[in-house]
Amino acid sequence: MPSDEWNDDSRDFTDINPTPSLPDGRGVRIGILTSGGDAQGMNAAVRAVVRSALSVGAEVYAIFEGYQGMIDGGDGIRPFDWEDVGSILNRGGTVIGTFRSKEMREREGRLKAVRHLLHRGIDRLVVIGGDGSLTGLNLLRNEWPGLVAELVKRGDLAPETAREHPSLMIAGMVGSIDNDLVGSDMTIGADTALHRIVDAIDDLASTAASHQRSFVVEVMGRHCGYLALMSAVAGGADFVLVPEQPPEPGWEDRMCADLKAGRKAGRRDSIVIVAEGATDRQGNPIKADYVRQVLIDRLNEDARVTILGHVQRGGTPSAYDRWASTWLGYNAVHEVLTATPDSEGRVIATRSNRIDRISLVKAVADTQRVPDLIGDGKYRDAMRMRGRSFVEMDAIFNELAAPVRTIPAEGDKRIGIMHAGGPAPGMNTAARALARLGISRGHHMIGIHSGFIGLAAGDLSELTWEETEGLTGEGGAMLGTRREVPRTQDLYAISRALEKNEIDALIVVGGYSAYDGVHKMTTERDRYPAFRIPTVCVPASIDNNLPGSELSIGADTALNVIVDAMDKIKESGIASKRCFVVETMGKNCGYLAMMSGLAAGAERIYLNEEGISLDDLVADMHWLRESFANGRRLFLAVRNENASANYTTDFLARMMEEESHGMYDVRTAVLGHMQQGGSPSPFDRLLASRLAYHALNLTDDELAAGHDGAWFIGVKEGHLRPGRMDTMPTLVDPQHRRPRDQWWLDLRAVVRTVSDELRS
Repeated sequence: MPSDEWNDDSRDFTDINPTPSLPDGRGVRIGILTSGGDAQGMNAAVRAVVRSALSVGAEVYAIFEGYQGMIDGGDGIRPFDWEDVGSILNRGGTVIGTFRSKEMREREGRLKAVRHLLHRGIDRLVVIGGDGSLTGLNLLRNEWPGLVAELVKRGDLAPETAREHPSLMIAGMVGSIDNDLVGSDMTIGADTALHRIVDAIDDLASTAASHQRSFVVEVMGRHCGYLALMSAVAGGADFVLVPEQPPEPGWEDRMCADLKAGRKAGRRDSIVIVAEGATDRQGNPIKADYVRQVLIDRLNEDARVTILGHVQRGGTPSAYDRWASTWLGYNAVHEVLTATPDSEGRVIATRSNRIDRISLVKAVADTQRVPDLIGDGKYRDAMRMRGRSFVEMDAIFNELAAPVRTIPAEGDKRIGIMHAGGPAPGMNTAARALARLGISRGHHMIGIHSGFIGLAAGDLSELTWEETEGLTGEGGAMLGTRREVPRTQDLYAISRALEKNEIDALIVVGGYSAYDGVHKMTTERDRYPAFRIPTVCVPASIDNNLPGSELSIGADTALNVIVDAMDKIKESGIASKRCFVVETMGKNCGYLAMMSGLAAGAERIYLNEEGISLDDLVADMHWLRESFANGRRLFLAVRNENASANYTTDFLARMMEEESHGMYDVRTAVLGHMQQGGSPSPFDRLLASRLAYHALNLTDDELAAGHDGAWFIGVKEGHLRPGRMDTMPTLVDPQHRRPRDQWWLDLRAVVRTVSDELRS
């Protein structure tokens, strides 16, 4: 998580390698610490580091209270075993504590730290923290030989110990809810913080609408406007102030004009988001109370301030902050095990749904350069440092919040919007973005109800600006959706409906049925000239099984629903010895099963891609009995609904029960359609808005050029890329209705390492 802040620049991604196998770690001792501000997902990273290292024979020492634990020594540095990190995936904060150590800034403090590390034979460190923590890590690495020599000279360290540990090997991970590391898509904790903020905005919007009230919401972000900007888009806010782009003089007039326009267009509430580090162009802070007073004085409105504060740091981590942090932790262990004395210090980061090892020195320097650019008035450069998609999201927000027009232009194009396939949270977000962006550009946006069936029946109506109000956070599909793919006999009716309603272009948001239907229309263009219009498919499916896109609208929300359910299921068995077998949706694609199992800490995951064999089950049953005999109290298996036609969820549970011999009992949970429901997650709202923006841009380009291409659009290695519909058959496994190439299968090595499978 999925990552949404794609820095889709011109970089070559060939250096981003698949998940590697871990080398032998016997004889190696690794220290791990968390430092600086806490962030949800740190515990998942700690768990992954500990278990990944133990799985290859390395020893792991947890360093408590950040760098201060190294300085104090004693119980501040303790060996950690497998069970020490059990049941921490769903916990916020950090179980090993964090501290901003002033003593570590002094050479004498660093001498103490090195002495305590070497007395335990530790010469490899994994640090999870912000840019200050990583700067301290790199300084310790650079000073290590000199510090060791000084300790020997003082008589505090044996010369032979110094010879055995001539250098410090390091790996950093960024734990920061601000998402402020330049070069990384998402830092640990940022996705969860966005959940907290967007939930608050949704709640505030409902009470604000009841009273026709304005709210000014202050969010964290001293030098980085990620949380402010993304929550403004995902929460449907009216105005946003971010540090990277201080507003021009007179911004108060523009803000009030935007809020007035929103009310005129039918809004009953107004939301302004302010990053805590927002300033004007003279460097003066812009505080939420000042914004509130402006609204009261100029709009004569009842305005209130909500400062979210540390609630943004707290609570249960999101599904993304669990599985991504686990992936990062696994790769951090690989980094310190394979590092040499000459290796450059690296930060392990997510980039384009892949793991990247970026230069620690460069990443920190680039991150610390952004405030300088802002101070020098180089706002465009500061925005660019955040990545192209940050700039793009700013453009999307401005077009949605301050449209050129809120009624279509006479004589402009008529663009149809339709859903098809199963419902996916975020479909409404996409429809709203398409409708509002299209209207702002002068188009008539035509809503097609109930998918291809509704199109054939001529069930179409023009969408207005007011109709799409409040759809950002609503689940379901306002336009309705159906799974039926048009039959040959339906094509004439569909053709007539397009002609009668003078549809100039068509954008279809949906799953496999949407792609199949559009592909069929494309192949019938010679018979039905009405199909010769620009057509674009936007991926929306909780199954995440669509061609040309590594991520689909709705999948992240479904993952969060599943992981939340699994947390509750596991809690229900805490007082007994119990096995749970949980069945997820996904049809023949195991994405939901794999990623939710990784995020929830499942011991076994059964996928359609791998199948289930009798030999596998026999081995699982032997291991399960032995595991419970050795003290296990809880076991979680996750099964993709189509993992096997015969080895069903009920069969697996009955087999486990039969083989338990009374040591444990077994329960099943088939989560069903709850996975398709609920308010879309912040990530799915952002993905839907961004895909809609690109789909409409592509449609506009096709119309302007007089072309009639049929396209699908999606995320591929971090880029939003279009693909021609006639290439779709080459990208999919037609028997299983899923992409031939699925990036997430690479995480199977991580699952095997951090689960208990390897303890047999």
